[in-house]
Parts: sequence; structure tokens; C-alpha cells
Amino acid sequence: MNASRAPGPDADRPVTVLVVDDDELTRIGLRTLLSAKPDLEVVGEAGDGAEAVAAATRLQPDVVLMDVRMPRVDGIEATRRLQALPDPPKVVVITTFEHDEYVWDALRAGAGGFIRKRAPSQQIAHAIRLVAAGDSVLFPDAVRRMAADRHVRRDASVTAALTGRETETLRLMARGLSNQEIAAQLVVSVETVKTHVGNVLAKLGVGNRTQAVVLAFESGVAELGARADPGQPLTQVMPRQSAAALRASTDP
Repeated sequence: MNASRAPGPDADRPVTVLVVDDDELTRIGLRTLLSAKPDLEVVGEAGDGAEAVAAATRLQPDVVLMDVRMPRVDGIEATRRLQALPDPPKVVVITTFEHDEYVWDALRAGAGGFIRKRAPSQQIAHAIRLVAAGDSVLFPDAVRRMAADRHVRRDASVTAALTGRETETLRLMARGLSNQEIAAQLVVSVETVKTHVGNVLAKLGVGNRTQAVVLAFESGVAELGARADPGQPLTQVMPRQSAAALRASTDP
């Protein structure tokens, strides 16, 4: 990402956002909610995926808040096109239905995570901040259920290039653990985990942790059975962290 665009938890400027939805009232509502946050700035709107790509190319937002079910070009194809740009923005899918098959395909296309439209405004804003900072907004149990509903064909060759430790790291990523939590589980340093995560992304040929987790379920590395943490709700968003904590837990 270019230095001129790079958002950071301590950056002087707000995180810039492009709102994409085919419903004008929804766009107005999201713009109003997000504009009330001093660290977020809505720089534009788009009514479908084609407009989204054109607007993102022109406006260079840090994050695109992307609806998936839209006419002409849907959010899945728009996400693919955005990820093909030289300096792609981060994408957060905003959806009505948590288990929508469109969400799964959008995650595979490169979205950093998803949030429900009916989520409280502070959760939507926090999801944008997390993705802008390089993290993923991912609900492991919801992703597990989507994978189970799609009856994905397990293909071990997808992760064949991973070492044993990298495979274990990927499995823990699929449980929704942060780098710090993975380090505690593996009894290694956070820096070592960052190296493992970077190797996983490179070997799988994906751009973010979310895509890696989707492949973990598709390959069978992540189990489709028991919930990662029975005590956590399906729609939990990670608690707000300090800038230093975000950098430590999310890089790469």
C-alpha cells in the first residue's frame, strides 16, 4: 500500500471509506453513521460493483464497505477486480444474511471479513478500523457453518506445501486466534508467528488471513465440527485494542 494511503491506528488522518450498496437509503444510513465517527471519513458512494471499482480507482479509499447482492456487477466480482488493482483497498463485506453463500465467495475473492447490516454502528465502524489496520473481521463459527452448508470438497493438496508448524498456525488462525494467542498456544514468540503467517499466505497464494482461513476449511485443515469457542457468540467483533496491540497482533 502506498504511504500516502496507508492508514494506521496512530495516523493523523481518518480512515477513508467507500460505501457500496444498491439501495440508496442504505447508503445514506451508512454514510450518516460512519460520518459521526471522527476517525472515519466516507469519501464516496457507489450503487453497484462496476461503480465501486471506478470510484475506488478514482478516490483511493482505505476500505470499501461492500454489499454483495447488487445488479450488473455484484460485490464478489467487484472484490476480485479491486484485488487486481496495483494498490487495492481493503474490503469489508456488509450483508443481511450471515450465512449467505455470496459472503463465502466474497471472502474467497479477497474480502478481509464481513459484518451484518443490522450490527450496531460501533461494530461496523470497528470492523472498518480493524481491516484498515491489517486485521481480519472473521467469525470462525459462521465461516465453519458456511463451509459445512456448501459441502466443500476437501483437497489436501491445497496445503501440501505447508510445514507442520505452518499447518498448525493455519488451524489456529481458522479458530480466530490472534498472533499473540497463537504464540501462546505454540509457545513461541509473536515474531515467529508472524513469520509462519507470512509463509502461509505466500504458499497458499492469498492476500490476507481471511482467504487463508477459507482455504483451511476447503482443504480440511480446519475442522467443520465443534465450535472454536462455545462461549462466544457468532457475531462477536474483536474488542478494541490499542494501536500498539493491533500492530503486534495483526502484522503481517
